[in-house]
Amino acid sequence: MEDVVVGRGAWVTRLGYGAAPIGNLFTPVGDDQAVETVKAAWDAGVRFFDTAPHYGLGLSERRLGAVLRQWPRHTYTLSTKVGRLLVPADGAGKDDQGFDVPRTHRRVWDFSRDGVRRSLEESLTRLGHDHVDIALIHDPDDHWKEAVTEAYPALAELRDQGVVKAIGVGMNQWQMPARFVEETHLDLVVLAGRYTLLDQSGAELLPLCQSRGVAVIAAGVFNSGLLATHAATGTFEYAPAPAPLRDRARRIAEVCDRHNVTLPQAALAFPARHPAVTSVLVGARSAAEITTNATLAAMTTPDALWTDLRAEHLIGPQS
Repeated sequence: MEDVVVGRGAWVTRLGYGAAPIGNLFTPVGDDQAVETVKAAWDAGVRFFDTAPHYGLGLSERRLGAVLRQWPRHTYTLSTKVGRLLVPADGAGKDDQGFDVPRTHRRVWDFSRDGVRRSLEESLTRLGHDHVDIALIHDPDDHWKEAVTEAYPALAELRDQGVVKAIGVGMNQWQMPARFVEETHLDLVVLAGRYTLLDQSGAELLPLCQSRGVAVIAAGVFNSGLLATHAATGTFEYAPAPAPLRDRARRIAEVCDRHNVTLPQAALAFPARHPAVTSVLVGARSAAEITTNATLAAMTTPDALWTDLRAEHLIGPQS
C-alpha cells in the first residue's frame, strides 16, 4: 500500500484504520474481536492507525496499543488526540456519549498547555507506547481561543523537540480547520464527514490545505452508515437519515449500478481522488468489515461514474 509522508517524517498509508469502533462505539466489541480487527487491518496493508481518549473512555487506546506492540514500532504510524482529559468517576451506569462502556471516567475539556501534555502522557500509558507519531487537537468547536493560543503552541513545541512528528486538528466541520490552516502551521487536518460522496460541504477547505502544504485525512466517508451499504439504509451522522438524504444516496447508488460499482466502493474512492487528500481513514468493528473495505478501496472506479454523477448534480462540478 502506498505511503505518503506528512509533517516531519510521519507517514500514512492511503487507507488508515480509525479505532473508535473497538472502543465499543454504540455496541460492545469483545477483546478477541478487537484484536482480530486490528490484525485484519495490518494484513490488508494498513500501517496508519488513529485513536483518541474519547473513544470508549480510553478503551480504544488500550486495545489498539496492545495489538500494535507485537510489531516493530518503526513499521507503523500511530495517531491520538488531545482536548479531553479522562477524570475518574464513580463507575455507576454506562457512558452517555455513544460508547458502550462503564462510566469509569468523565471527560473534561482541556486545551491548555498543561492539559495537552497531560493528555499525551496518559494516552501513552494506555497505549503502552513511548511515543505517538501524530497528535491532533480534537473537536475544539467551542474552544477556539484556548485551542489556538495554548493547545497548538504546545503541540508545535513538541514537534520542534521531535517528541511527535506531525500535528493537526480533527473535526466534524471544515470552517474552524480552515482558520487553523490560515493562522497556524499544521501538518494535517482530519476532516470527518465533510468531504464525502453525500456531503461535500468541506470542499472549500481542500484547496486551501493544498496551497499551504497541509495534508487532508478524509474520515467518516460513509457518513456513519448511510453510504456503508448499497441499499443506503444506514444512519447519517449517527442519527436516522432524513428522507431527502436517503433519496439522494439511493440516486447515487442507481448511477453506481450503471457502472457496476457499489455505493461503499464509490464512497471510499470519492475523497481519495482529490489531490489534497492523503489518506482515507475508515473505522471497522470486525475483521470482515476491514477486509471488505480494504478490498473495495483497492478497486479501480471508472472515470465515467464521476462524469455521470456530476451531470446529474449529485456531486459538485469540481469533484
